[in-house]
Amino acid sequence: MSARWTWHGGGIDAARRAFGEGDAPWIDLSTGINPHPWPGVEALTIDWCSLPGRDALADLEAAAAAYFGVDPRHVCAVPGTEIGLRLAGSLVGGSARYVAPTYRTHGEMVPGARPIAPEALAGECGTLILANPNNPDGYIRPRDALTALLDARAPDGWLMLDEAFADTDPALSLTDQIADDRRLLIFRSFGKFFGLAGVRLGFVLGPAAILERLRGALGAWPVSAAAIAIGAAAYRDSGWIQAMRCRLPAEAAALDAVLARHGHVATGGSPLFRLIEVDDGIALFERLARHAILTRPFAEQPRWLRIGLPADGAALDRLDAALADG
Repeated sequence: MSARWTWHGGGIDAARRAFGEGDAPWIDLSTGINPHPWPGVEALTIDWCSLPGRDALADLEAAAAAYFGVDPRHVCAVPGTEIGLRLAGSLVGGSARYVAPTYRTHGEMVPGARPIAPEALAGECGTLILANPNNPDGYIRPRDALTALLDARAPDGWLMLDEAFADTDPALSLTDQIADDRRLLIFRSFGKFFGLAGVRLGFVLGPAAILERLRGALGAWPVSAAAIAIGAAAYRDSGWIQAMRCRLPAEAAALDAVLARHGHVATGGSPLFRLIEVDDGIALFERLARHAILTRPFAEQPRWLRIGLPADGAALDRLDAALADG
């Protein structure tokens, strides 16, 4: 029954069909998306009648570039990081290795890409795909280790770095290494940290030449007018961004306390999720689902269960009660 949810997070509608409605609304803790979305959407005026203009798109990329700390010429907006990863992989071509475990998409970006264990990276000089922080274990590679991997790329190799969970701490990012003469591509997600995954907005950062090729593949209107307006305003909301970077770790600590009360200690994670290891992760997933709480199991690691950040005290209390009912 859990196979649908081992592919990726989400799937509340399927969960309702499989496990029923329950006595309370479903809580989705399967995705690692900030449960506190950026609150400025309602105040925005969005032109739904006109095609998005080039100036508006350039303004979005300039706002994102300032947030990332790079020149706008090194930033390309995409309709979700998933598409950005796949398109960039098709442009790079050749052979590639991806560090596992990680996002399933990393294994599909470059045809024929093969997994490689983290401890086997030494001496690997071709195109390398990895996430920092990693998903689902939240592992963070030090900047000097990442820089060494970048410097070790062969003339035809790229370092393709997925920083989907890097927004909680800017020091984690390698964006300051982006340059026209460096074979580095960085992928950034808007929806996770800003809690607006439905906007479907992401960014690819890299040398201007390959970004021009990427823009050619995307076509004339790569992202919607709504994504442009929301993204530009959110990236400029420095007060909300700083407050959220303080809030999320505190709420993750509260989640840790609930897990510990039931004998679970996180073996990995980020401020947006925790990964626990139990005797039977699939069984715990199904037990929580019967309480209308959706988490993320893993077919290849049946002892793992990833639990996202509850939105409020009531959701945390429901998780607490469901964990106790075993």
